[in-house]
Amino acid sequence: MNSNLIFWPVLAQIFLTLTMLILLGVRKTKAVKAGEVNRQQAALNNKVWPEDVVKVSNNIANQFEVPVLFYVLCLMLYSINAAGMVAIVLAWMFALSRFAHAYVHIGSNYVPMRLRLFLVGCLVLIAMLILVALELASGVVAA
Repeated sequence: MNSNLIFWPVLAQIFLTLTMLILLGVRKTKAVKAGEVNRQQAALNNKVWPEDVVKVSNNIANQFEVPVLFYVLCLMLYSINAAGMVAIVLAWMFALSRFAHAYVHIGSNYVPMRLRLFLVGCLVLIAMLILVALELASGVVAA
């Protein structure tokens, strides 16, 4: 299996983050043009933005929390030559869970569903962590 394939879900996660940044710009521009926000107040206080802007802004902050662990784990898997089929499937599961989480977060923002999707991603990261640990341990034993 080509270990470079581990980077496709990483690119998908990066694409999601960049898409949220663009969406934030679109929603902010729309709010300003509609006169829904005072730009001077908004420069210092995110709470004055309309709800649809705050949802995307909060989601962007979320993209720089747990996904950072995903990036590190993918790089570790690649660097120790453990980016096989299981790792790639787990990486895609994480990325897809983040897309679903973002969809709920910027849409209905139904917290119970958002929490479930967040937990799915966290469980996948735990599985990835265990995979890295097992691979590292097997390398130590073999050495």
